[in-house]
Amino acid sequence: MDHALAVVGPTETAKTLTREAGKLAAGVGADLTLLHVTDEDEYDEQREQLAKISRGDSTYSVGQAVEGARAYAADIGREVLDDVDIAYETVGSLGDRAETVLTEARRRDCDHVFLAGKNRSPTGKAVFGDDTQRIILDSSVPVTVVTE
Repeated sequence: MDHALAVVGPTETAKTLTREAGKLAAGVGADLTLLHVTDEDEYDEQREQLAKISRGDSTYSVGQAVEGARAYAADIGREVLDDVDIAYETVGSLGDRAETVLTEARRRDCDHVFLAGKNRSPTGKAVFGDDTQRIILDSSVPVTVVTE
């Protein structure tokens, strides 16, 4: 492994996986990128909430959402990798989670992806889709998934 991409999130499972990805990357001298993706629904919800609070006087831009996602990735990195001897890059993005993870992994020439998945029934996957499944099937590199 030369460059790992860890998709960060708020669950303890995602935090533990990010920590383990960092320890593994440090152990083999690999680069590490932490990515947090804000999807369109989260962005729209946040924008609506801010509009209500500010009575329409302020806006929540795409740039602010991307920076917020990057800052979130940095916060998780500090929280879980504080005592791991590894430098890492943080990236935030807005869009479709699966497509963003695949695009960032390719763009940064990552050779391993780490992400926490959700337990879903086969019916749930068929009806609602499953980002984790899409990433596994469409990735050209190994993907490590831990579910809650």
